[in-house]
Amino acid sequence: MAHNKEQALQLIRDRLRSGQRQMADWQTGPLAVSAVPGAGKSTGMAGAAAIAIARNQLHSRRQLVVVTFTRSAAANIKAKIRRYLREDLSLPQIGFVVQTLHGLALNIASRHPQLSGLNLNNVTVVTPDRSHRLIRAAVERWIAANPRRYQILVEGQQFDGEETERLRRQSVLRTEVLPSLAQTVIHEAKSSGYLPAKLWELSEQTRDDYGILAIAAGLYENYQDLLRSRDFIDYDEMILAALRVLENENIRRLWQNQVFAVFEDEAQDSSPLQTKLLEILATDPSNPNAPPNLVRVGDPNQAINSTFTPADPIYFRRFCSDCESNGLLATMDRAGRSSQIMIDAANFVLEWVNTSQLAGTEQPFRPQKILPVTADDPQPDANPDPVGRGLEIYTPRDVHHSVKLIGERVLELFAQYPTEKRSAAVLVRTNDQGRFVHQQLKEEFGDRIDIYDVVQHTLYTKVPAEILSLLQFVDRPHSPDYLKAALEVLVQRQLIPPQDLNALASLPEQFLYPGPLDPPQTEQVLKARRFCSKLLRARIELPHYQLITFLALALNYDPTELATADKLAERVVRQTAGDNSMPSTLNALSEIVSSERFEPVDTEGNDSQYTQPGKLTIVTMHKAKGLDWDYVFIPFLHAAMIPGNLRIPTPTQFLGDFTLAEVARAQIRASLHGESALPEVTEAWEKAGYLKTAEEFRLLYVAMTRGKRLLWMSAAKQAPFTWSKPENLQEQLPCPVIPVLKSRFPRSIVSLSMVSS
Repeated sequence: MAHNKEQALQLIRDRLRSGQRQMADWQTGPLAVSAVPGAGKSTGMAGAAAIAIARNQLHSRRQLVVVTFTRSAAANIKAKIRRYLREDLSLPQIGFVVQTLHGLALNIASRHPQLSGLNLNNVTVVTPDRSHRLIRAAVERWIAANPRRYQILVEGQQFDGEETERLRRQSVLRTEVLPSLAQTVIHEAKSSGYLPAKLWELSEQTRDDYGILAIAAGLYENYQDLLRSRDFIDYDEMILAALRVLENENIRRLWQNQVFAVFEDEAQDSSPLQTKLLEILATDPSNPNAPPNLVRVGDPNQAINSTFTPADPIYFRRFCSDCESNGLLATMDRAGRSSQIMIDAANFVLEWVNTSQLAGTEQPFRPQKILPVTADDPQPDANPDPVGRGLEIYTPRDVHHSVKLIGERVLELFAQYPTEKRSAAVLVRTNDQGRFVHQQLKEEFGDRIDIYDVVQHTLYTKVPAEILSLLQFVDRPHSPDYLKAALEVLVQRQLIPPQDLNALASLPEQFLYPGPLDPPQTEQVLKARRFCSKLLRARIELPHYQLITFLALALNYDPTELATADKLAERVVRQTAGDNSMPSTLNALSEIVSSERFEPVDTEGNDSQYTQPGKLTIVTMHKAKGLDWDYVFIPFLHAAMIPGNLRIPTPTQFLGDFTLAEVARAQIRASLHGESALPEVTEAWEKAGYLKTAEEFRLLYVAMTRGKRLLWMSAAKQAPFTWSKPENLQEQLPCPVIPVLKSRFPRSIVSLSMVSS
């Protein structure tokens, strides 16, 4: 029997690639696994997990803990481990648990409410963004408690004392600058284990006119007070609560005795606090000084979340370096996803960017080449033959021409292999670009191309927040905050022209009811006022319980969004039974938005449709990570977008040539990275710019490695200055990668005279 088990284990191992086999051979201690795109991380991890479960006879009281970062990834790995145990080893599907990292933390915290301070019967989990009422309340508290420091912010670099400008600046600070600073710093600091007291300490180490870190510490302190007083917790609080539980020696040993080892997926996206939690769980309580039984798998070159989350590839790189010095680094560098020329292009971009110094002090990539698989690789159709030139680089006249070329190529490709029903995707940098591609394809090709627009699909989850913003406005139209929030929704939905919303929101009465002595309104302002007046008339003429449906129609929602709004209206009616007043409706909606307990109506399917054969998927580069298609199109590759520059919004430029949030983030990271001195404002802003540049190039690398048979890239000669106004075209420089790719792969340049235009 034992012989048969060993044979089965050997069979699983033999089906893995060399890098995956190093994972399968792991027995104890730490192991770093650095994997290239398409190397089969989840397959390798599942195979290694099944082998570890069988060899160590794990069971429900002694388990392997597998940690991922999304529920879909958790479901995928769990299914693969079960399949190995059931079909290859004929074992019961026990001895392991697969959880998201926050799910694991919440499990620990909720089991011991006295130690964690969390009782899930009483608290609500929230994910505050900068417009969340908790953040806004923290900002208002800070302003009230710090009038002198607030006045310094209002005065900015220079101020002539003009009243209209003062009101505009106050609106900018209250609705943009301070909420953005609060959201950025709270998430960055808390997920790294820094409490407000630590930020106060760091604020003593820097000198600037505004006292940025001192402001941040005050906002953080207010936020924590509000969080506790309202029985809310956020996701970072879950990690801290779990760590509080594990500070108790007896409870820590109890958990450690249940955990045989921890396997972590997507380790490049882990924060220091998350890593600390996993290291504690992976430690053997009988030998606490021994290295933890921790296998961390990731690709630092696919770290694409560090500019808007506390994730930073530096931590996983350090782990890889430490393991490498002890012979404990496995490299999964063979990938069967893409054809050879696409592999060559991705490798070339990685090397060129690293030597270009475009990211200054940042090293965007860990030097690591993608290699094709060996001839005996078990993956079917590994490293497939390229279609067309494999890599095709275009220079269209403008962005409209770009989309037309994409549509024509898609029709040609799908007609070329009709029986195989291959998949295709357009990868865009922003949601605005995705909307533009969808609109142009529909206008040019009608229904000849079956499109699945992931960008549009993500809008469905915004329905409750949008409805809440408009309802709050019609209830209190003279509130500058509510007016601005409503106008932002209307601009995002392209129902009114983009304009300086702070100028409108700072004087609500003058905007909504201009008098004969007020300055004449521009056509842009008039369009915005007419739309707002229509909403206010509806508030008078309709019973408030019909307003949700009216607002959904006014926002030009598509059928799926309308169905979601109807579901939302029904939910609000149920929650306000017995008290159907406007305050009750607003409270119910606020709770739904805050707690994220509302699932949109999905009439189009689920994430599996992202890669459905025969369809053209439109998706952002960020959402494309972990997916692949036969044909990948990446248009609009301009220097203004990739790598772009850190943007200082025009309304905030009175503060200086930087943003408070990015300066604070760079200073906190310098402390976390152990730098001897915190950078002052100018250096911190420069560091933040380098971080963004490095991440944008990693994002391009992720996009380039999604394709199997064809990678189509373009940088049009003319493109919009801002994608919120796609009709305003001007000359644009290409992303710096495009000219060097053309030089390295001259046969990939497609002359427009050879294609229809």
